[in-house]
Amino acid sequence: MIHVNIPPIDSEEPQHSAGIRVGKDLLKATKNFTEESPATSWWYVISTFLFMMAALAVAGIVEFWPIRFIFSVLGGLLIVRSFITYHDYLHGSILHHSRIAFWLFYTFGALVLTPPRSWLESHNYHHGHVGQISTIVAGTFPVISTKMWKESSRWQRLVYRIQRHPLVVLFSYPLVFLINITLIPLLKNPIKHFDSLISLIVHFGLITLLWLSGGFNLAFFVILLPMTIASTLGCYLFFAQHSFRRMQIVSPESWNYYRAALESSSYMRMNRIMQWFTGNIGYHHIHHLNVRIPFYRLPEVMDKVPELQAPITTTLSPSDIINCFRSALWDEDKQRMVSYKEAREIEEDKYL
Repeated sequence: MIHVNIPPIDSEEPQHSAGIRVGKDLLKATKNFTEESPATSWWYVISTFLFMMAALAVAGIVEFWPIRFIFSVLGGLLIVRSFITYHDYLHGSILHHSRIAFWLFYTFGALVLTPPRSWLESHNYHHGHVGQISTIVAGTFPVISTKMWKESSRWQRLVYRIQRHPLVVLFSYPLVFLINITLIPLLKNPIKHFDSLISLIVHFGLITLLWLSGGFNLAFFVILLPMTIASTLGCYLFFAQHSFRRMQIVSPESWNYYRAALESSSYMRMNRIMQWFTGNIGYHHIHHLNVRIPFYRLPEVMDKVPELQAPITTTLSPSDIINCFRSALWDEDKQRMVSYKEAREIEEDKYL
């Protein structure tokens, strides 16, 4: 299981002067929502996995390519929802005592190039460093300040731009999931990350089997296209919910777990269909506040805890997507995210 350093919730912390719960008191308010219903969890897991397998089966069996395409896209969206259940299992919020769930999710993780060991390490780092200046790319996208940008060499700037470029998100299937999450950890420590080798064998073994038995089209519609869709959407959600115009970067002296959850994690407002496919991960500020809350209870938390009802909000609209990618650097003076162009203009104004 993933072990995120969540502060104990039974210690005392003063309330906000206006009577609003903050810090540990706010975390305490979410405690009851961590109670899982195993029957509900299994219902969501089984139905999601069956829908996913059925969609991919239709994409593989039907000959009429428009139908194959539709079900392949549907399969990709269902991989995203399946991944959220896998994500919650590794957080220990659902089915963490079930051996059946263990084998189901670890098999799924191998198939979609997210071997548990490397993914847990990177995701654990992510939860412990959200909202901080960092050049590290393990489990997160780097964020540096305008001052650091000014002092960077051309090569360092190029690398930073590449790491945060939209094409990295678009091609996250090979770049993020294959290379960064699976291959690099295996090359660095083959013994520790033996499950990465298993993942590579399982994933590419299935592609090879499909290709040999039904040709490229079968492998494309059943694996390659759905994985591309799922990887791109999943990677963008991860990027956008911690890289947006109104997010806050907190100094190491002022950083704490609660501020990172509420000020450096967004609530992504979606329609009900996308909310279902993305497993409520849009309620990201609540997830970061308490990772033990099952994904299907996140809307309930927002509905019943007033302090969580006015989060920093993003959407999947084209303008918000553009703004997320433009929000590239943290300006300490303005205390907000700025674009590369804004950073250059700010620097030029200082010399006028």
